[in-house]
Amino acid sequence: MTRNPQAAAGEPNPLRALTLDRLRRRTSMKWRTYPEDVLPVWVAEMDVPLADAVVSAVTDALALGDTGYPAGTAYAEALAAFAEKRWGWDGLAVERTRIVPDVMLGVVEMLRLVTGAGDPVVLNPPVYPPFFQFVTHLDRQVVEAPLGADLRLDLGALEDAFRRAVEGGRRAAYLLCSPHNPTGTVHTAAELAAVAALAERYGVRVVADEIHAPVLAAGATFVPYLSVPGAERGLSLMSASKAWNLAGLKAALAVAGPASAADLARLPEEVGHGPSHVGVIAHTAALRDGTAWLDALLSGLDDNRRLLTELLAEHLPAVGYRPGDATYLAWLDCRELGLGGDPADVFLRRGRVALSPGVDFGTGGTGHVRLNLATSPEVITEAVRRMAAALG
Repeated sequence: MTRNPQAAAGEPNPLRALTLDRLRRRTSMKWRTYPEDVLPVWVAEMDVPLADAVVSAVTDALALGDTGYPAGTAYAEALAAFAEKRWGWDGLAVERTRIVPDVMLGVVEMLRLVTGAGDPVVLNPPVYPPFFQFVTHLDRQVVEAPLGADLRLDLGALEDAFRRAVEGGRRAAYLLCSPHNPTGTVHTAAELAAVAALAERYGVRVVADEIHAPVLAAGATFVPYLSVPGAERGLSLMSASKAWNLAGLKAALAVAGPASAADLARLPEEVGHGPSHVGVIAHTAALRDGTAWLDALLSGLDDNRRLLTELLAEHLPAVGYRPGDATYLAWLDCRELGLGGDPADVFLRRGRVALSPGVDFGTGGTGHVRLNLATSPEVITEAVRRMAAALG
């Protein structure tokens, strides 16, 4: 289940393809939230051109006028083939999948299936901020099981959270971030099997957000939650959006374990009206025909992790950084800089560089920032330069 980092012959590093001037012509959140003098290395958008396979598929659909409602199982079939080839997992059954608008809306629908209003949902902070937002908006109660000091799952804290969550016979769910955002931690098979065992012991339903699964560092191994023993009652959300930069082309897949097929079958039919048909076409093409582009991206991200390590050692040696095994995000511990609880605010005001504030990620995020590595080496170099200048 280790990603195979083959350098595709003739496939250029997409992170080096676009100039800053060209990127500033984009109208998405990353490039329109802050003034033009701010260098944005925050939200999870990549500074890349799209894979040729995706461009061709979408262009052909538009030329044909194929812009109706989504139908069929091509997306699920492409994901199943990708999962078997890249992760060695042949257990993704197409008949146990449903297309949903995106991963977070899919998470909401899965939580609706297995919990009710006021029920607890366990999270592992510091974690992706929308987890808190969507869970509370859904009228569910957040129960925290913080990561350990090593930024890995703390199984003791998790068991305690499960115990508290089901007190009084309540239904409860666990929203697992795998790989973990913002730390880039990849959970091992043993850790995930232990999670499954705890979930079965306490009757907690696991919903796994696996959106970053294709984005692995060299030598890292991704284990799908539904592939481990005891995870049969789990539910997973997967998508090509993070790995191929397709967030604006809405489409994701909900995947059910064998014992949760009946739950997924209760998903309201109208949920399937939310995904974009063109989005489904794009995601399918990425998974089926965009793997050479992905391998070039992964190689470039490996280079960027090394570059960031070197730059921090030279210019900001007090910043703690442990390169993650997945995602294109870097979790930086800035507590030794003396910038207070929200260093991202200082870097923005004094350095004109936008990072994601660690405080938004919940417990354990104070004094941290998240930096987006999916950009050119020149932008990363300039971002660190600006961060260092902000200390002067």
